[in-house]
Amino acid sequence: MCTNRRSLQAGVTLIELIIAIVIISASLVGILGVMNLVTGHSSDVLMRKQAVVLAESLLEEIELSDMITASGVSSTTVTTANRLSDRHLVVDYNGYSTSGGISTLDGSQVLNNYNFSPAVSIKAINSGELGADVPAASAVRISVFVTDPVGNVVNLSGYRTAY
Repeated sequence: MCTNRRSLQAGVTLIELIIAIVIISASLVGILGVMNLVTGHSSDVLMRKQAVVLAESLLEEIELSDMITASGVSSTTVTTANRLSDRHLVVDYNGYSTSGGISTLDGSQVLNNYNFSPAVSIKAINSGELGADVPAASAVRISVFVTDPVGNVVNLSGYRTAY
């Protein structure tokens, strides 16, 4: 009796096995590549949020400053050293910038490994920018720019009027 050996064979051939390994390897490489891309950019949202919070904080600090002094004499330009100790006018913040980590007003570092760079620009408003009732000489536009560690810039603007 002669039986057909081919019909009794069970399993896969070497070529089928190699093709299956190649297909599984290619799909794993694709999945790992997507995971690498997702985890590589997961901290961008956190850094942007921290830059926005820093810009909001600095903008609020400037907006709460006096527009003019009772004596009419301007104080000194804001620096990192005198920011906490001196009382400043809104215009004193024009050109203020700093680099380094996030720090509190007294200078103690909060996040040393982040390099945020805030910069401030104060400009007089254009005539009619805030409506006909607000004269151009009585208000300024405050722009705060914060650069996060990746290099993205957050720009917040606000207005301060002399009321």
